[in-house]
Amino acid sequence: MGDATAGAGAGAAPPYRPYRLLRTVTAHSRAVSCVKFSPPDGRLLASASLDKTIAVLCSSTLATLATLRGHSEGISDIAFSSDASYLASASDDATVRLWVLKNLPNSNPNSNSNSSDEIGDRCVRTLRGHTSYVFCVNFNAQSNLLVSGSFDCTIRMWDVVTGRSVRCIKAHDAPVTALHFVRDASMIVSASHDGSCKVWDAATGSCLKALIEPGKGPAVSFAKFSPNGKFVLVATFDDTLRLCNLANGKSLKVYTGHVNRVYCITSTFSVTNGKYIVSGSEDKCVYIWDLQGKNVLQKLEGHNDTVISVSCHPTQNKIASAGLDNDRTIKIWVQDA
Repeated sequence: MGDATAGAGAGAAPPYRPYRLLRTVTAHSRAVSCVKFSPPDGRLLASASLDKTIAVLCSSTLATLATLRGHSEGISDIAFSSDASYLASASDDATVRLWVLKNLPNSNPNSNSNSSDEIGDRCVRTLRGHTSYVFCVNFNAQSNLLVSGSFDCTIRMWDVVTGRSVRCIKAHDAPVTALHFVRDASMIVSASHDGSCKVWDAATGSCLKALIEPGKGPAVSFAKFSPNGKFVLVATFDDTLRLCNLANGKSLKVYTGHVNRVYCITSTFSVTNGKYIVSGSEDKCVYIWDLQGKNVLQKLEGHNDTVISVSCHPTQNKIASAGLDNDRTIKIWVQDA
């Protein structure tokens, strides 16, 4: 197959270096539903929770820079704009909120101004239109468009500047579980409890293809384009991750060993040192697979509940993971040099 992470480096793969637990952070009073490092440099780490808040941390010191409040129900997903000046959040209150992250407090631990920013007026837009829980959200590369998926079975596209809904796609026959723009923003991939994974033309809203047809298998709990946009990583409720060829829809690689039958667990690509697939799991672990070889390289143990979300730092060999209600922590894992 082609290289799913083209541009991530050439030559022989470096030997695998195990990850170890660096820090555990407790920033929430309920389940942590999502954790994300910020593009392009990973300076920020944001987490969302069923406690209705978002914590914005300095990724190096793990100091809390801001606590974003405003949603009236739990938050399922967050997404950074491409320059990390904005954050979008998807909530069970049927709204998407847009938060400004400019002028955050100083994260220098020796500074007197490193106290958490508790102000609530960082919310610059509340996007209304969905009629049920909003479950997933993603910016395009230009960050002028935002896409959201809901339990109302629709995908909505929003103009970030005006906050207006510019398109509503009746996309699936069951809740939308994941959305992701391809890197050139021409396409969107969606996943759903109806068992399908579809690719959409971002300009017209038309369905270009179904990578997985509805009703032929288990619920599709997650989908994400590879960094080069030629492949899609797809998770299904049968303890399976698949790497699919976007051009022909064929499943090229299958990753197993983890547990995923209940929760919409996120997975991702790690490309900073070798090429790996990283995912949470319902057995309270983080799994790391060799992208090409499909073998489990490491199982990270330490959480006390399902690991619902993982995020890889864009430039450093660092993973963040988030646990559900019996855990409520964010864990930071690193590779030693």
